[in-house]
Amino acid sequence: MQLLPISKLALAAGVNVETIRFYQRRGLLAEPDKPPRGIRRYDRADVARVLFIKAAQRIGFTLDEVTQLLQLDDGTRCSEARTIAERKLADVRRRLGDLQRIESELAQLVDRCATRRGKLSCPLIAALQPPAAPEQA
Repeated sequence: MQLLPISKLALAAGVNVETIRFYQRRGLLAEPDKPPRGIRRYDRADVARVLFIKAAQRIGFTLDEVTQLLQLDDGTRCSEARTIAERKLADVRRRLGDLQRIESELAQLVDRCATRRGKLSCPLIAALQPPAAPEQA
């Protein structure tokens, strides 16, 4: 088995060296012992671990959630991993709902802007302004 210096680990995993160091500080990746007058070396399992972290991030898992998933990586705790994934899926669906609502509101405002002409107040900017406070007598 070929052992890799940190630069080759980063290259093999498609990240930069600072990402590797960041993952080590977060406890996501172990830092190998440094031999006297030598450099730390990483193995293919470390490459696989970094690739796992990046794949989990691509589908929306936070680093805290990735940490939880890595702790479950013994092959016997699939139900716990599923629970984490179900929570993430519910969160994604909630955010999708929020984004659909935002998209609808923005589309309406853009449509109103397209129909206004002349020196009238911009409907988009007017809609974002706070309501005027009633004047006190």
